[in-house]
Amino acid sequence: MIGKTRQKHSAEVVEEYDAEVGKARGILRRPMAAGKLWHSRRQPSPDLAPWIAHYWSIKWDLRGCAPQTVESLPHPNVHLIFEEAKAVVSGVQQRRFSRVLENQSKVFGIKFQPGGFRPFFNAPVSALANRTISAKSIFGNDVEKLAAIVLSARKDDRKMEAANAFFHARMPKPDKSADLARQLVNRVLQQPEIKTVEDLAEKAGIGKRSLQRIFDEYVGASPKWVIRRYRLHELIERFNAGDSMDWPQVALELGYFDQAHLINDFKSIVGYSPTQYQREVLKKSRESGRRTNSSRRRGPGRAPPMR
Repeated sequence: MIGKTRQKHSAEVVEEYDAEVGKARGILRRPMAAGKLWHSRRQPSPDLAPWIAHYWSIKWDLRGCAPQTVESLPHPNVHLIFEEAKAVVSGVQQRRFSRVLENQSKVFGIKFQPGGFRPFFNAPVSALANRTISAKSIFGNDVEKLAAIVLSARKDDRKMEAANAFFHARMPKPDKSADLARQLVNRVLQQPEIKTVEDLAEKAGIGKRSLQRIFDEYVGASPKWVIRRYRLHELIERFNAGDSMDWPQVALELGYFDQAHLINDFKSIVGYSPTQYQREVLKKSRESGRRTNSSRRRGPGRAPPMR
């Protein structure tokens, strides 16, 4: 089953995703002013799911258009990224991600599960926080062969087959700690009532110090950071949906002491106050009446929220 929506405007944005993967979350300034952009999110082979969340690819064509700025609040995941025949590993990025797109290009990425990169890295994932390193240092020279395939003009299915084969040849042994790290992060995502590290420790039946060690070793960010980041994602989704805000109530729902703490935290990360960002979203929404936006969902059922 494929879902599809369209609006008339001067930009063309196509988003395709497997239903099991879902649409992207934490995206800032979603509408584009002009040009074409394609975003695909596809699930890996089922036996790779404990380590790989999904494959993603982005292509854009802005020839003849002004450069476009894309921004997001990154998730607690490590990525293997292929661009311009190069491959890098990007650790958890704790700051706002911002990039200017121009001309014409494409990127292919592999998003690892929270905790899923640790068996490949063989060191605490926190050592990669806010860093990128050469993929060859971890996966060897064969990663260049994979880069040639995933950055080629081949169809997405062929690229995913190559990625699946690459990791099938390097499949780690089962790791209970990696599984636990993934489960803990998913619990934070799926249970909005978890607002503090104490809440997570109580629900998981794990001491705070043990949580800190697991997140440092396997996730690459602290449990407090993960909780706060996912709650800010919830706020961004409310903005993008055009919801009205009762700010004192929203602050409590997201685990802040008061409205001022929410405003300061949001501004320090996003660069705008919540009301400034809300005005920006409304402005972009009005402009989107002049653009074309297409979204396709693959597979049956309702797509779950995704990082």
